[in-house]
Amino acid sequence: MGAENWAEYPLRWAQLTLVENDPGTFDPDFWLSYFERVRAQGACLSAGGYVCYYPTEIPLHHRSAWMGDTDPFGTLAEGCRKRGMVVLARTDPHAVHQDVFDAHPDWVATDPDGSPRRHWSMPEAWVTCALGPYNFEFMTEVHREIVRRYDVQGIFSNRWAGHGICYCEHCRRNFHDATGYDVPLRQDPEDPAWRAYSRWRHDRLLDVARLWDDVISGTRRGARYIPNSGGGALSSLDMKTLAGMVPILFADKQSRSGIQAPWSSGKNAKEFRAAFGRKPIGGIFSVGLEERYRWKDSVQSEAELRIWVADQIANGMRPWFTKFAGKIWDDRWLPVVEDIYTWHAQYDSYWRARDPMATVGIVYSQQTAATYGSSAYERAEAPILGVYQALIESRTPFEMVHDRLMDSEHLAPLRTLILPNTAALSDEQCDQVRDFVARGGGLVATLETSLYDADGRRRSTFGLADVFGVDPAGDRATVEGPLKNGYLWVEHGAPIAADLLMGLEDAQRLIYGGYQLQVKAHEGATFEAPPLTLVPPYPDLPMEEVYPRHPRTDIPGLYCRRYGRGRVVYIPWDLDRVFWEVLHPDHGRLLANVVRWATDSPSPVVVSGPGVLDVTAWRSPSAITVHLVNLTNPMTMRGAFREFYPVGAQTVAVRIPEGVDVLGVRCLRYGQDADYHLSQSVLTVIVPQVIDHEVVAIDVAPSTGDGLSRLGDNRERR
Repeated sequence: MGAENWAEYPLRWAQLTLVENDPGTFDPDFWLSYFERVRAQGACLSAGGYVCYYPTEIPLHHRSAWMGDTDPFGTLAEGCRKRGMVVLARTDPHAVHQDVFDAHPDWVATDPDGSPRRHWSMPEAWVTCALGPYNFEFMTEVHREIVRRYDVQGIFSNRWAGHGICYCEHCRRNFHDATGYDVPLRQDPEDPAWRAYSRWRHDRLLDVARLWDDVISGTRRGARYIPNSGGGALSSLDMKTLAGMVPILFADKQSRSGIQAPWSSGKNAKEFRAAFGRKPIGGIFSVGLEERYRWKDSVQSEAELRIWVADQIANGMRPWFTKFAGKIWDDRWLPVVEDIYTWHAQYDSYWRARDPMATVGIVYSQQTAATYGSSAYERAEAPILGVYQALIESRTPFEMVHDRLMDSEHLAPLRTLILPNTAALSDEQCDQVRDFVARGGGLVATLETSLYDADGRRRSTFGLADVFGVDPAGDRATVEGPLKNGYLWVEHGAPIAADLLMGLEDAQRLIYGGYQLQVKAHEGATFEAPPLTLVPPYPDLPMEEVYPRHPRTDIPGLYCRRYGRGRVVYIPWDLDRVFWEVLHPDHGRLLANVVRWATDSPSPVVVSGPGVLDVTAWRSPSAITVHLVNLTNPMTMRGAFREFYPVGAQTVAVRIPEGVDVLGVRCLRYGQDADYHLSQSVLTVIVPQVIDHEVVAIDVAPSTGDGLSRLGDNRERR
């Protein structure tokens, strides 16, 4: 591990976040021993910011009142370095104590009426302004001091990006000087001042991140600044830009809360990878609950911990456990994390230098979320979640795609692109999608996709109207809804019905969505005969009025067509969003079917058997790995798992790429070699049971020319 490439090394991370009274009362040797026992290769340790855990010389840098003459951070950092671990120093600049406020009230965030902002949880503390001198000047010196004194690879900052709009004197002056606007009073995507503020705030945050990185790397060779930031469509920082600034990032989705599936941790991994490519991504998970009641000293159930981390690993993240406080009030989590980490360490070679084998991609669009503003979750994120759930249920390996990375190079591994109500696309992005389809790619798009440009301005028609084959019906046609009591008539006689209605062969009508956009055929467009036609919504009350006024129409529920060498399905209603809301199985099957039809090529991996599994597949020069994460559980959509419900035999069929020979197959979770059958370049293995997480590892090598993986080969291993 060199000074410059340290980020590639750690496959397992540990974080210990100290509390102020830890110094002198917690046992550093216990934690160093535990880090070694679990074979952690990286550590993130509390250093400074709101509370300082080393003997700082910076005025107003609040030292722990329990620290005395000790150096808790230095002790832990030195112990980790002696064990060969990468060390990141954690800072938290989001709050300050009274003495800082007294000396520099201008460093504190301010409400619109000019009132300084007290901390919402700790009224004795004050919330800092992330965009002013506290971060740009004071925390810059803190970071310089840490990396000058200690052998660390970087600084990791928590809560560095601020909390809400700030109206302090610095924000008011700097924003007005930059844009000519006053700081807006509310978030309104239609307000030019708000759009300008969003861009200014975003750029200002990246400016401070770049400043810290420059200072840190200039002080210690190879050291870097790593912001705790980023995520999916709802993230406020552009993931593409962030990806170019850092060597590693950490997804801070620590556990489930409320209605949430355990695949959420894997989704976060896919979102980061869409922007980061093969750069390492750590998955932060909490040993405690993450509910709104903030039980920071709690312990999750064993099964919940295992399933959350399993989906992280299956989707390419490097696990990072985080523990709050150096004292342990409940130690039930310790053996669970140790078991997960020590198993993971047995197979380090399988987690490095690998690429996803998926050929289906779901686009997530931060500019669409910005366009929708306060309704971004419902209109931008929920459609993505619906498609995600449908592909999980159909066991389709897939990736996420960042909307600003849809060039031919990034889309080259994919056969199909899914645009779940991806409303805001630039002309260039539309051209990238158009080119992808023309060259033979499949496309599935819903509702308002491409109806707005990248800045959220509405077009007169879809930016992809020629690809969809439809235009909005009317110059200013708008989304209608919520609709009630609408249906789709199943046209079993349509030529493509067998493909698009797979699993729905006995259905006569399907339920329609909650929102629709009326469209008309684009000039010159031709379509496949629709397998579903609209039964328009009709009254749901009084009960005597519940009958269809138009039992049959010729209005397509799906617009299916060819464009260039590719297949396109445009859906003028919210199939994706309504599936996430209602989870009706017909909608899930229909989504999976349209993706399969648009793809028009065999999947690289097919897994058949009972249960709900998250299936991911990876290829490296020496191995192909297929992960099976068992989500079959009554608590799948709301944690916590109490126990696992094992699923029976799973048949895993993997297409072996040309030019490689198969050396052997084994199941990593239980350390067993596996029997397999190889025929026509498809390797088949039966996994007898999946309890929580199984990994089918196929060891491969460049072909020696003896035909072991060639067409016509029919070898078996018994």
